Amino acid sequence: MKKSNFWLFIAILIFGIGFHAFTFAEGNEEINNSYRDSGPKNVILLIGDGMGMGQIEIARQMEYGKEGRLFLESLPFVSLVHTSSANYAVTDSAAGGTALAIGKKTNNGMIGITADGHESDSILDLFKSHDKKTGVISTNTVTDATPAAFTASVKNRWTRQNEIARQQLENKVDVLLGGGADFFRADRQNGRDLIKEAIHDGYTFVSTRDELLAAKGNRMLGLFHPSYMSFKLDRKLLRSQEPSLKEMTEIAIEFLSKGEKGFFLMSEGARIDHASHAADLTSVWKEVIEFDNAVKYAVNWARREGNTLVLVVADHETMGISATEPLNIEGLKEVKATPEYMVSKFIRKTNSLEFEPNSVQNTVKKYANIELTADEMTLLNERVKNAQGAVYPQHQAAWVLGSIIAKHYHAGIADPSIRSISSSTGGHTANPIPLFAYGKGAEFFNGVLDNTDIPKKIAELMGYEWE
Repeated sequence: MKKSNFWLFIAILIFGIGFHAFTFAEGNEEINNSYRDSGPKNVILLIGDGMGMGQIEIARQMEYGKEGRLFLESLPFVSLVHTSSANYAVTDSAAGGTALAIGKKTNNGMIGITADGHESDSILDLFKSHDKKTGVISTNTVTDATPAAFTASVKNRWTRQNEIARQQLENKVDVLLGGGADFFRADRQNGRDLIKEAIHDGYTFVSTRDELLAAKGNRMLGLFHPSYMSFKLDRKLLRSQEPSLKEMTEIAIEFLSKGEKGFFLMSEGARIDHASHAADLTSVWKEVIEFDNAVKYAVNWARREGNTLVLVVADHETMGISATEPLNIEGLKEVKATPEYMVSKFIRKTNSLEFEPNSVQNTVKKYANIELTADEMTLLNERVKNAQGAVYPQHQAAWVLGSIIAKHYHAGIADPSIRSISSSTGGHTANPIPLFAYGKGAEFFNGVLDNTDIPKKIAELMGYEWE
């Protein structure tokens, strides 16, 4: 190529790149302006607590094989999201949920307030202030971190759940579904029965799957378990009458879509996180699939409705889970109960925290197809005896057992000592998490984002002013 032609080519190339960048930015500004005039009527935010790419990949391979796909992977816009809190690189669920709810960082353990202690309206509050209906769903207690972040403001997620329950009803969230019935009872509320008060205020109250599916009315409170809702894997063993996350999402949308002005719904698959903490890859599979079914219902409803934005994201990743090369998928598929359920069947020695070896070995053999070694029995009993010095002491036996089972089946997961001794969050990581988007405005959720960007972008799409 002659020198003159070469430099002409370079000039044309630079001009073309510059023109493309200008028109791309100009086009985005035009889209932004059009959305400010008429944003989506409804927004559905689905949060898989603790769900990183490893959890997604485990569920994909176990459910569909290496050639298959989860439904959420079919959504047209995908981005990555950083999740740090104000005071740590690794967030807990309270600070992670708060960032998704109020668009601001806070310290681990704090709900719905900034790091300096100031209360802040959530994106749910913003929708309500514009006369839109609002709903929150969780397979956790409805008073725990993520659902609380959208519906309450307290300085300590652990000690203020009774107050969170009161705030949720005072804030008149139209649909509130999940676990945590104990926090609404009179013995936790200085004699006030919050369930009776909610019924008096016009809520339909339901406590079983059948009651949920038959429910009528304009507002609903559904509390299906005294504490966390049961793991999917254990529900048959427990003869559970709890609804699935997909069923709760379906009925919530049915209730909320009665409003002419639209709605905001947050639906959380919370037990993905709990399964990950326990290194329980069989439950990770089951919980992610239950979550994916809810995503599928929400997206298909949005596709028919035509004026809805659906976002799928996590609050953080838990335990650095990965699909290793030697992962024994078939073995994991044969595990019949969670570590939590198995531990509930263990018998303790008389006047001791230790478990009877035979009860442990027989139970684990029955439900996980594993013969525990003497060293594994010693590890389990030692960790239980020393649990009071660890994070989440009430879960230590199940977590240790889960790690033992995971090791037998060659699972990729953070070392148990990181989870129980070194980590204040019980094994969360700073790994970026994926976001999937569908519907009106979905194209704005691309690139690498911070978790605080998500509610800000929603507010911008709606044309809402938000401090």
